[in-house]
Amino acid sequence: MRRFVHALLTASLLVGCTVASDPTSGDDGPSPDAENAAIPAPGKADSPFSSCQVSAALLWANDPTVDAGALKAGGVHTRAAKNIETVKSGADGVLGTEDDVYFHNLQELDDVSWVGPVALSQLTAKGGEHCAAAPEPTNDVYFSPQATRATSHLARAEQLIDSAQHTIDIAMYSFSDSGIMNALDRARQRGVEVRFVFEPAHADSSSPAGTTSAKIEALGIDVRFVNKIMHNKFIIVDGPRNDVFDALDGTLMTGSANWSNSAGTRYDENTVLLRGTPRLLLQFQREFDLLWNNSRDFVSGPSFEEARGIPIEDWMLLDDPHANAAFTSSNFKLFENSYGPGFSVISGKNTVADVLVDLIKNAKSSIWVASAHLRSRPVAEALLARHAEDPNLDIRVYLDGQEYVAASTSAIEKAGLEDCVKNAGDSVSKQQSCYDKDYHWSYPLADAGIDLRFKHYAYRWYYTYAEQMHHKYFVIDGKILASGSYNLSDNAEHATMDNMVVYQGGPYEPMVEDFVQNFDAIWQTGEGKFEPLLSEVQNGTSDVPIVYDSMALTWEQVTTLKQAIRDACTNVDSSDFFAHPEKHFYCQRP
Repeated sequence: MRRFVHALLTASLLVGCTVASDPTSGDDGPSPDAENAAIPAPGKADSPFSSCQVSAALLWANDPTVDAGALKAGGVHTRAAKNIETVKSGADGVLGTEDDVYFHNLQELDDVSWVGPVALSQLTAKGGEHCAAAPEPTNDVYFSPQATRATSHLARAEQLIDSAQHTIDIAMYSFSDSGIMNALDRARQRGVEVRFVFEPAHADSSSPAGTTSAKIEALGIDVRFVNKIMHNKFIIVDGPRNDVFDALDGTLMTGSANWSNSAGTRYDENTVLLRGTPRLLLQFQREFDLLWNNSRDFVSGPSFEEARGIPIEDWMLLDDPHANAAFTSSNFKLFENSYGPGFSVISGKNTVADVLVDLIKNAKSSIWVASAHLRSRPVAEALLARHAEDPNLDIRVYLDGQEYVAASTSAIEKAGLEDCVKNAGDSVSKQQSCYDKDYHWSYPLADAGIDLRFKHYAYRWYYTYAEQMHHKYFVIDGKILASGSYNLSDNAEHATMDNMVVYQGGPYEPMVEDFVQNFDAIWQTGEGKFEPLLSEVQNGTSDVPIVYDSMALTWEQVTTLKQAIRDACTNVDSSDFFAHPEKHFYCQRP
């Protein structure tokens, strides 16, 4: 008879249930009535099992080396142990082969004949041995900009590194923070094993002396790079590199923010810290291992012993109804040549964009997007389609100022894209190359009537003074969050290693609400500053400001302000202003 894990279980069947003391359980098994009782899910007030205990039990039961004999030796009664092995073995009846069946949640394990409250208590008692020191699951978010480094994600990353006891794995696009560098030095001094996949190492390898990559390696840390743009920003501390059960209490930090002062104190960013989330820990560990095992070595000093962990197999990836990660690495195949291993794009795949498009299609009341870029054809077309289908759907898109294009520029881009696709013919790879050329979708969305704003802070964008809107997140219906390092571009999908995590419900509800509040705040950036600035440009007598306080402006407002600046300062588009924007914060009136 099928048992449902959410039903209430009589307390007498659960409290103190062990193989030795439970009167219903013998070597052959408990009574049918005892095993046919249902059991409440972990996390419920009446559940006898913690999430950690359930995850540990599933990981132990799934292990291909754990047969009926090992289960019995671990305290599981005979009938349950034999049936677990039978189900696990698949059609060929042999463990460790391709047709093995694994249990990714408590219900699947509970559905095995003669596995019920008693057997589950026995399984969690054995698996739960790994939970003795496991902390309570946590998920915290750190938003930028902060007034000081001390309250930023940089300080939290430093603290996290200082807490490491065994291993640290880092995949980072940009890194310049001295506090984190010092923390890595301390970690190495106390014997923590550190691996670092670092985007700049590719360029640094041609002339290593004095580079950040060389400084990292001088600490005794092996630095590597991949042949594609490595745009991830995550760190795994004491994760499941060498032991799958370390996924139960390891820590993952990921998000949009690099390890730089600008990311902490100037840009709009988010960084999420997660502990007690085994699926995400294992997914990110597998992603790191994929990059690491197919990387190329940055060599600036003594060589390092190759440090490879255990393979993260499918049987380890337990279900999590509240969180799941997607990676652009799924769009690539592996190769190896004289330069070393590498990744080659598979034409036509859009792994992360497909996840986002699905969220857009299924939105019921609202779609809020905060993204540095909007150059993804699938995502943009999905937003346009939903707006056309339901104009009352609350769609808001907030982009960095560099995404603004004039109507005339958009028309040129559109004509160029159409010509490129036409000339590509039926070739999927050539068509994909056309779409990967950073077509700006901001104007088509604004022109369609979608509520779109830019974080606008300068007449001409330049990185040295840009207070960038660097988030990459979606909030759907105020309840679902998608956030990560993934820029909304076809180039990110097909030339870059990136990630996006979807969070929904359960322990993530407070964190999603934090993102809702963050979006509400950034959507009103610089409220009340536009009209005074426009008046100063149009009517003032002093030099015209062309770098100014950040404001959330519509396409029409940006267009109006830029035209007013051109009218007030004829030199703003001169060759000197173009060539050296960092020198020009004001423009002299004629």
